[in-house]
Amino acid sequence: MKSIAALQDVVTPWSDGLEPSDAELDAIEAEMDVVLAEVELWDALIVLLDRPASEFDARRIRRAHHRVLVARRNAANRAVGTQVSGDAA
Repeated sequence: MKSIAALQDVVTPWSDGLEPSDAELDAIEAEMDVVLAEVELWDALIVLLDRPASEFDARRIRRAHHRVLVARRNAANRAVGTQVSGDAA
């Protein structure tokens, strides 16, 4: 049986410098607002694992959820705004 290390190039082709490309870094940066908003929502939900929710907690979760929706909307609008006219979706 061959180990996965023997097939590493087949499974994951390595780049020369093992660094992400500029396009990959741009994609990460474009999604960063969504990621941060989702982390904030998860933080608000994790707090409630060991205690009942107060009105403050419910308000914090609603606001965090709203921030996630806004971040997703903004990311979608940016993606559509960068699309060149005539390109297929």
